[in-house]
Amino acid sequence: MQKAYATLVSLIAVAQDRLEREEKGATAVEYGLMVGLIAVVIIAAVTLLGGELKSLFETIQTKLAAIPK
Repeated sequence: MQKAYATLVSLIAVAQDRLEREEKGATAVEYGLMVGLIAVVIIAAVTLLGGELKSLFETIQTKLAAIPK
């Protein structure tokens, strides 16, 4: 009877260990997906706002160049 109990306890311990490992792996995959999504958002923002930002910086540069030294 004790042998069956010990086998059952070790089986539960192995199952819990595997579940914890799978969660860690899933977390790494989720982080990878989030990083990829953030990169896509940054690329889209730069593409959409690139011309406006360039114009803004050129205006600032022109005004700074006009300031007497």
